[in-house]
Amino acid sequence: MVGSGIFLLPASLALYGGISLLGWVFSAVGAFTLAVVFKGLAAEFPNVHGGPYAYTQKVFGDFAAFIVGWGYWISIWCTNAAIAVAFVGYLGLFIPEVVEQKILSILTGVSVIWLCSAVNFSSLLMISRLQKWITILKITPILALICIGVWYVDWQMINLNNLSDTNLFQSITATTTLALFAFLGLESATINSNSTRDSAKTVGKAGVLAMSITTLLYLSSSVVIFGLLPMSTLQESTAPFADASAVFMGNTAQYIIGIMALIVTLGALNGWILIQGQVPLAMVNDKLFPSFFGVKNKKNAPYLGIIISSFLASIVLIFRYSDSLIQVFSFMMNLSTLSVLTPFIMSILSLAMCLSNQNKSSRSHNILIGFSLLFCIWMIYGVGLEVFLYGMGLIGIGIILYLIFKTAKR
Repeated sequence: MVGSGIFLLPASLALYGGISLLGWVFSAVGAFTLAVVFKGLAAEFPNVHGGPYAYTQKVFGDFAAFIVGWGYWISIWCTNAAIAVAFVGYLGLFIPEVVEQKILSILTGVSVIWLCSAVNFSSLLMISRLQKWITILKITPILALICIGVWYVDWQMINLNNLSDTNLFQSITATTTLALFAFLGLESATINSNSTRDSAKTVGKAGVLAMSITTLLYLSSSVVIFGLLPMSTLQESTAPFADASAVFMGNTAQYIIGIMALIVTLGALNGWILIQGQVPLAMVNDKLFPSFFGVKNKKNAPYLGIIISSFLASIVLIFRYSDSLIQVFSFMMNLSTLSVLTPFIMSILSLAMCLSNQNKSSRSHNILIGFSLLFCIWMIYGVGLEVFLYGMGLIGIGIILYLIFKTAKR
């Protein structure tokens, strides 16, 4: 979860002012309920491959599972494009031309996508060990900013003012939708349940514990940043954490934080590229996706699926780079969020159906399922009409491909 979202989001949220802190709170509550849903699913369906896709396939069958897998796959390579944009933003601290020149920005973003794709041609075990160390490293600058920066915060700068030209409800909806992007990945432990020891317990615990830690980090660091930088400065920042650290530690600290942020975004991109190869592979195993997505190399990595996904991420990045860096990042965040909401909704319904069939439903389960569904519907509204139309178009393409694929099989 911890990656480009938290390292660039403060700039996107600053456009709305201090009211965005409420967006963080609402998104954290909604994301936590979703983590509890996946905890229940992991217990009901241990040792499956594909997470939300696999749960939907078990309960609702092939068509629903294909739409979920398709939507989830789209959300992953859109996320990877957004992470590459964040990497470019922080690289601009050291090479300003990377941010100022759009062609150079595009080339850098695309290059980093393919660099991490090459890394993921290695074995799953090697990648997981690499991610473990990157996780430790990426939490360090966030903790440093919180623990040191809190002593320099101007508490009078922290407020719930709405700086946008929209009403209170619309502002909270927009900021909650943007903030939810930073929590995407709460379900990722379920993807490789079949490769996890004691998955019925481990996967669910991992998700809930990760949500708790991440929420604490996000909320604390956002409060500190909002208390260190004026909103006008933050709105123009392409590296909020680095700019905030410079307030109390000078330019040297700014560059140190910038280096660590670059490593963090690389780590997040590396992890998501792993997932973008695993989801199509799970669908191939169920004969719901073209078989070439499951072609593996000697390291047992689905390299062809990774290549196709990275190519699509590169296309998305190039297509949207006519806007400013923050606008590009915000669009990709919303498209990623919308694309993953269909898998989230179907996962919620899968848990509801599973509990109902086994007569396990209780009042607490019904409240959890009802609240989670309402939250997801709210977030669909929050992405806006343009992103919604893009998302519906992509899902429509998925339905057509499914029908073609099933006809070809017959």
